[in-house]
Amino acid sequence: MTQQKLLLKRFYLLFIALLFVFQALPVLAAGKSGSSDDTTKEKRKKQVRKSEDGDKVYKRWLDNDVAYIITPEERAAFKKLQTDEEREQFIEQFWLRRDPDPDTTENEYREEYYRRIAYSNEKFSSGIPGWKTDRGRIYITFGPPDSIESHPAGGPYERPFAEGGGTTSTYPFEIWFYRYLEGVGSGIEIEFVDPTMTGEYRIARSPDEKDALLYVPNAGLNYFEQIGLSRKSDRVAFNPGNRDRLPYGRRLQDNPFERLQLITNLQKAPSVKFKDLQARVSEPTVQFDVLPFAIRIDYMKVSDSSVVSSFTLQLDNSDLSYKNIGGIAQATVNIYARITALSGRKAGIFEDVVEARCREEDLQIESKRSSVYQKNIILEPGRYKVDLVVRDVVSGHTGIIHQGFEVPKYTTDKLQSSSLVVADLIESLNGKVAAGQFIFGSNKVRPNVPQRFKPSQSVGLYLQAYNIQIDQMELRPKVDVEYVITKQGKEVMRFKEDGKIPTVDLDGNGQQITLGRMFSLKDFEPGDYEAVVRITDQVSGQTVEPKTFFTVVK
Repeated sequence: MTQQKLLLKRFYLLFIALLFVFQALPVLAAGKSGSSDDTTKEKRKKQVRKSEDGDKVYKRWLDNDVAYIITPEERAAFKKLQTDEEREQFIEQFWLRRDPDPDTTENEYREEYYRRIAYSNEKFSSGIPGWKTDRGRIYITFGPPDSIESHPAGGPYERPFAEGGGTTSTYPFEIWFYRYLEGVGSGIEIEFVDPTMTGEYRIARSPDEKDALLYVPNAGLNYFEQIGLSRKSDRVAFNPGNRDRLPYGRRLQDNPFERLQLITNLQKAPSVKFKDLQARVSEPTVQFDVLPFAIRIDYMKVSDSSVVSSFTLQLDNSDLSYKNIGGIAQATVNIYARITALSGRKAGIFEDVVEARCREEDLQIESKRSSVYQKNIILEPGRYKVDLVVRDVVSGHTGIIHQGFEVPKYTTDKLQSSSLVVADLIESLNGKVAAGQFIFGSNKVRPNVPQRFKPSQSVGLYLQAYNIQIDQMELRPKVDVEYVITKQGKEVMRFKEDGKIPTVDLDGNGQQITLGRMFSLKDFEPGDYEAVVRITDQVSGQTVEPKTFFTVVK
């Protein structure tokens, strides 16, 4: 009986336990399901937070990092992007468009830009970050000024005559001067004033903003106000109407409208110079509205591994469009060129602006002339290709040339010559040091790119010869130089150099001679001519005969 009770008791306990388990299963299942839902919700929250953090990063890049240099078109395009991958690609391309040297691993523009931000935050902070101040914005956008006139404590101040003279007391102020800012102008003067004495300098819209006594009656009067020739109210309410009543002449740049125009120009994002032309380099050359131009490439030795490659462009002014600016007719041409080695390595880039100006009444005469541009690039011997884009800014007409060329290799043991340049001007600098276009050594040489002349002109032949040997008895070179000009195989002119040949020592390994002659064409009939300069080194017995051609037209 006792054993039966014990078994019944155990069975009852087991039944109760199973019943508890079965009752708990739905609750456990529900608990597991709730846990899964919570995990999903948490993941979604994390994704939302991550997306929000990403949006904040890109918004900070747009509104803080590049706020001063991004163009309105770039800003609008960036806001239309949908994914982070698109935004990252945009940012990469944004900096690449401004990289001055894409062949290097560093982006010099980006590094300099962020350096300016760091400098501004360190030097110009005043309760707000330095990059947000007016001085910070100008420094970040345009870099350090060429000069600064600083009055950090303000105080007594002798006005210049353009401000009326006299003595007053000023707030702290600074005047930044830039010789030139692209898109803004030349001789740019920016005045910053700290009227709150908190270190936050603001761009002044009037030269009187720095005057601490401006609104104090009968205080800080200028010279003309002291003697009764002017009223302080005219100065306070300065505008173009009052300007005529002032007995002293204000500078044009102090006119309120000029200052407002300057401030407007300073707020514009800097243009990405010639990047539109850079994009045109790879385009097919079949196009409309073509701007014709001619190019020639000449070579002058620097060393065994370096050669000056001189690119000369010539445009007829009649193909350019002129714009009247204050009675002056002006044509502007943008030039962009990219030089690539045979391996695909970028060997050089140059970009520049060519301007032709004349008085409006002289435009008809000016249109019959030509504009010539030259750029010298030092290259190693080898094969290259130049992709050149030239655009008329006024008309938009564009010319594109893709041209291969080979830079010659110069040695030290062989008589060699530079390119034989056909020029319309050869002048000696008479020992003067000069730099810029058309300068070769001690001479100014302006190539005639199409090599076409009128009988009223003179044709010039210029070249350099290298590795001239020295006569050890006379300790000087002994060279014969002869010029021969022929037409259709018939000799038209022949004469020898007079022997007065300048020499220049080339690092002790040899001698260089420079030849430059101008010939009158008044007796030449129209037609094609060949010119040969025959150079014979009497010491080594070697001869070199560079040739070229030119055309005489009616």
